[in-house]
Order: sequence, then C-alpha cells, then structure tokens
Amino acid sequence: MSIQSKIENYWEDRATDYSTSIWREMESFKKDAWMKMIAEYRPEGQSLKVLDIGTGPGFFAMILSLMGHQVTAIDCTENMLQEARHNTERIGVKVDFYKMDSHELDFPDESFDLILCRNLTWTLRAPMDAYKEWHRVLKSKGRLLIFDANWALRLHDPEMQKQYEEDKKRAAELGIVDAHDKADMKESDAIAKQLFLSSKRRPQWDAAALIDCGYAKVFVETNISHRVHSEEDRILFRSTPMFMVGAEKK
Repeated sequence: MSIQSKIENYWEDRATDYSTSIWREMESFKKDAWMKMIAEYRPEGQSLKVLDIGTGPGFFAMILSLMGHQVTAIDCTENMLQEARHNTERIGVKVDFYKMDSHELDFPDESFDLILCRNLTWTLRAPMDAYKEWHRVLKSKGRLLIFDANWALRLHDPEMQKQYEEDKKRAAELGIVDAHDKADMKESDAIAKQLFLSSKRRPQWDAAALIDCGYAKVFVETNISHRVHSEEDRILFRSTPMFMVGAEKK
C-alpha cells in the first residue's frame, strides 16, 4: 500500500471525531480568534476566492464563508468531505467541495486570491511539490497561509519525545482530555515516521522552501498558540506550539 493510501485510510476513520471537535471550536472563542488572525494576513478585497486545502470537517470553510468570501475546499478523504458538507449546511453557507489530492490540483492557473490550511502540511508526502502546485493556482499578489506545528518531530528527537510525554502526563493530572487519545497512535506514528516533514524543524524549513518555490514574500509567526489555543490546549501542546508561515506571490 502506498503512503498516500495509508494517509487517506487513517484520516477516513477520524472524520466523526474531528467533526465533533470543530463544533467545540465554533462554539468557543476560537471561531473569532481564527477569523481575526486570518483577517490580519489575507490579501485585500471584500469577497476573495479562497481555497481551503485539507478542509477536514470544514472549520476553515465555514469561518471563511461567514467572513464573506467565496470558498472552495478540498480533502483527500470522502468521509471528511461528508462531514464538511453537513457542517456547512448546518450553518447555512455555500462551499464548493471536491475530493482531490493536494499535490495535484484540478484548477486552472491563478484561480485563487487566498490559499490556506491548518494541520495539513505535516501529512504531505511531497511538500515541495505541493507548495509549487499551490503557487501555480494562486493569483498574482495572492497569499498562502499555513498553520501547523512540529507534530511528529518527537519521533526523531528524543528530547522532544520526553517533553511530549511530560505534557501528556501534566494534562492527565489536570483532567485535560486529549482528543487524540481516541486515535490509533501506533498507526499514526508509523505513518508519520515515513513523512518528509516529520524530521524537519519548522517553520524554518517552510520559509526557505517557499522562497525556493518562487514566492516573493514570506512572513512567519513561530508561535500563535496564545492567540488560537485555549489554556488547556497550551498545557497539552506546550512542546508543540502552533506556527503560521505565509507567502505572497509576485
């Protein structure tokens, strides 16, 4: 079985849990926090054409639609897309959903003003290929916003693994529930060990890669957890803070 097939099979099984998780976000401060953050970095314009890559159950698709933008969203798993369609219907917004490999987009050149993703890039089998493809479908002066963390670096770094275990223990002592406890972590780790970005220090790697791919301007926030994570999240993910790396096309 190819690594891509393993990735798709794993995330197919996580769709329901993740859908429940994003509704907790929609009903908390996180909805407005993410809207504010995206508004700071998006290109100018009242109704942008947006591509949400790896939409999962549709959190970004929902909030970008509520912000007044024209949203297209893709995912490589049908179960995630089914959840996303249901969720967007639930709040009454229209999004165009497609099942698609993020490395090979079925869109014309210069189709979108804004491309964004959350917790997606660490799962890419060939991130440079994906970043070049995203550059292709981005309009001139369009922007790419990547939100992610060094989720699997611990598998290649004993010190980070130690910190991860300490975070898990501390969270458990405080009664903080980790949604990932429902996951098949053995399978997740086995897949992650094979992925290119698992061993890279990010967002430093991404910033250099985006320049190499032809993006004209790159901007980085190495830690946005204080902006978009709850206090419980910051305890649970202390050793893996979320970052933002963005880029603008010439």
